[in-house]
Amino acid sequence: MNPETLLDPGLYIVATPIGNLGDLSPRAADILRRADVIAVEDSRVTAGLLRHIGTKTPMVPYHDHSAEGVRPALIARMATQAVALVSDAGTPLISDPGFKLVRDARAAGHLVVTIPGPCAAVAALTLAGLPTDRFLFVGFLPSKMHARAEAIAEIATIRATLVMYESGPRLGACLAALAEGLGDREAAVTREISKKFEEAVTGTLSTLTERYADSPPRGEIVIVVAPPGEAPPASAEDGDTALTEALTRLSTGQAASEVAKKLGLDRKTLYARALELKAEKG
Repeated sequence: MNPETLLDPGLYIVATPIGNLGDLSPRAADILRRADVIAVEDSRVTAGLLRHIGTKTPMVPYHDHSAEGVRPALIARMATQAVALVSDAGTPLISDPGFKLVRDARAAGHLVVTIPGPCAAVAALTLAGLPTDRFLFVGFLPSKMHARAEAIAEIATIRATLVMYESGPRLGACLAALAEGLGDREAAVTREISKKFEEAVTGTLSTLTERYADSPPRGEIVIVVAPPGEAPPASAEDGDTALTEALTRLSTGQAASEVAKKLGLDRKTLYARALELKAEKG
């Protein structure tokens, strides 16, 4: 190889197409051709991409089952060679084990470069028609019912659009769990992004649950869920209920402060009301 075509030693994080091979950037193709080795999730998938760009760059498996054993050797190679990292589709490190390779490469003092490109989570956001100014990517929710419900409860109050990956067979159950845990929010189910049968189906979580309950779709799926609506202002009755409970374990001032912070009500008003409640109890 001509020395002028050699890449600097280090780690190159290369985003690959999520469907349409035409989405591979010229820069990404150039890096994959010139790298000394490519760390891949599945060599069969990446081999197809390499054939598309006309190269036979050597590959090394790097996935959940091999990462721990392979990582030290890859880090060592980065001292003198260019190592490219790819996933089966999209941007590496998004819902796969690549972050540890980046962390260790930096710790070893190696060059780390990213070659940005397709990402299914971001692409789904652009199709969903939901707020994009603040969003949370949660990867795949747990498959077991109880664990999934707990995970949904953790994110239920976050004021951001939620983005998650899912498989066709699990989609109906996942949508039902989201509807139960989040309420009937607006949402979108996107699949086969950038491919011939790209689809974005929008509606409420309940209508989407009904649609997919008995007809799981094929292809890679991304669910996008709208953020929670504004909570209604707390009422005087809400304040009394919270104060009554708080007074069983706190002083009058502490109870007023806690409820004011929790419900967004005026502390002085709550303090006066707490004194009234105590007096009524005698």
